[in-house]
Amino acid sequence: MRKLENKIVLITGASSGIGQSCAEQFAAQGAKLILTARRFDRLNDLASTLSEKYNVDILPLKLDVTNKQQVKSTITSLPNHWQPVDILVNNAGLGGTTELMQNADPDIWDTIIDTNVKGLLYVTKAVLTNMVERNSGHIINIGSVAGHDYYQGGNVYSASKHAVKALTRSLRIDLKGHKIRVSEVDPGAVHTEFSEQRWDKERSDQFYSGFQPLMAEDIADTVLYCATRPAHVNVSEIMVYPIAQAATSILHKDNDTGLSNLYD
Repeated sequence: MRKLENKIVLITGASSGIGQSCAEQFAAQGAKLILTARRFDRLNDLASTLSEKYNVDILPLKLDVTNKQQVKSTITSLPNHWQPVDILVNNAGLGGTTELMQNADPDIWDTIIDTNVKGLLYVTKAVLTNMVERNSGHIINIGSVAGHDYYQGGNVYSASKHAVKALTRSLRIDLKGHKIRVSEVDPGAVHTEFSEQRWDKERSDQFYSGFQPLMAEDIADTVLYCATRPAHVNVSEIMVYPIAQAATSILHKDNDTGLSNLYD
């Protein structure tokens, strides 16, 4: 097991869901945390809670990953003792919509791509320079099982997660010869605010009824697993489904007579 005590971990989208759970689990291991999100009030409250609970140093930062200049200036202006990021968790992302392509709003497509793809690139680039100089680090990207398959209404979101998969694999090739690990964790049906923002709370609650979905802490536990392998081990990719989910778009609910389409 790699020791995480005093390791510097940067987590994007840390104000809720998977990012928040990752923050909790890394803090429990004694890591120092740089937590970023757009909702600074929630982020600051989380930082205060975790700092008091686990007695760890936490730096909360308001950050919009879609803003290239803001990402660059925020990362490069970190205090010197926060500069050597050991682990980057690229968690910030959104679903946007499940509208059919012919009915969708192209402005929402821009938001999905700007966040899920460009945002990941901007933050990775900003952190990677120091990692390469130190020849040390670990980048963990939160992808999705939608990056391995397709489903009705998934269109641009699925494309963005296919891009995350391609970028993760390409980065590992580009870093050949460096002692920098690159991992991808791909959740299936996980119940967080992600779906409430994609739809609304009522539809989200309805969707996740009738089966036991993954929870944010399940994915955070998987991220922690990747981060705590021996230094010579790189977990390249993990797909995580709830037991009720047979494939990306096939889910069994308690009232089903068989397998049903995920988005029926």
